[in-house]
Amino acid sequence: MKYIVKLTFVLCVFTSLIACAQLKVEVPRTHIAYQVKEEISIDGLANEDAWQNVPWSENFIDIEGVKNPLYKTNVKMLWDEHYYYILAKIEEPHVWANLKQRDTIIFYNNDFEVFIDPDGDSHNYFEIEVNALNTVWELFVAKPYRESGEQILNDWNITGLKTAVHVDGTLNNPNDTDNGWTVEIAIPWKTFRKTYFENNVPRDKFWRVNFSRVNWDYDLVNGKYDRKKGVNEKYLPEYNWVWSSMGVINMHEPEKWGYVYFSTKKVGEKDKFSIPDDEKIKWKLFELYRNQKAYYHNNKKFSTSLDEVGFSNITIKNSNIKLIMDNHSTGFNISAKSPFTGKMIVIKEDGKLLVK
Repeated sequence: MKYIVKLTFVLCVFTSLIACAQLKVEVPRTHIAYQVKEEISIDGLANEDAWQNVPWSENFIDIEGVKNPLYKTNVKMLWDEHYYYILAKIEEPHVWANLKQRDTIIFYNNDFEVFIDPDGDSHNYFEIEVNALNTVWELFVAKPYRESGEQILNDWNITGLKTAVHVDGTLNNPNDTDNGWTVEIAIPWKTFRKTYFENNVPRDKFWRVNFSRVNWDYDLVNGKYDRKKGVNEKYLPEYNWVWSSMGVINMHEPEKWGYVYFSTKKVGEKDKFSIPDDEKIKWKLFELYRNQKAYYHNNKKFSTSLDEVGFSNITIKNSNIKLIMDNHSTGFNISAKSPFTGKMIVIKEDGKLLVK
């Protein structure tokens, strides 16, 4: 199954690689998740006061950021010392699903998807997909699909994951009109530990996160819902609606995901968050990385000149930052020293970020 998924995204990436290099991507969205003290029951109903007292996100946008989706999608977030809580409200006049086996390709149904990169290095990230039957697919992705080699743990399950779905209508009934469905998720922080005893609860820290909703046109086949086919008997393309725009039809570019800040302020209090300036340096490094990949695609080698693939200096908040590229036998490193934190930020030829 993972080979089918991988092929889909690889074809997308390589057929649009050069265009992606020049594409201007919008500033990622941000959201503050507040700390909750009351117990959250994962039942899909979200009746707790905490859920009622935190705001919904902005409406989801088409994945390329150019169209408004046909139906609305919004999320809320909370956290405590044990779990990261996510609530999704999905407007849908025909709620249907037929995939019941865990770790099957859930996006062949309409689904809701979560993407999480805790340290923001664009590698070793997590994906969760849920359909209206509450069937779950979890994946651990070592590298984005744009990089070669086998990188996906498909048969991996999150110990302690809690999910629930509530349908506001009737599931799999084509004879009426539904309002939609909600998904409630609790992900244990220990899921993201790199070592057994790591205290990785992100108090007053941000993680890179995005959410996606896959939606299909449908037909009724023998009275049951199925994905709609075109005149060539192939399934019509799905719609991809996301929280933070990707600019391309590919969720697997983690550097474009949104920013979720886990505030230690309690539900009902107010906090502020702005994207740190070091992140803006990283965005420019990724621009050069994409340009280098496009250059390699055309020339079968990496450029040895930053100016040839873009620029060798950047200016952020009136600070001029010199970039350095080191070429080696298997690729390159591009580095910048942050004038804001003094940290050295490096991007490698496989798109992994290092911060020293």
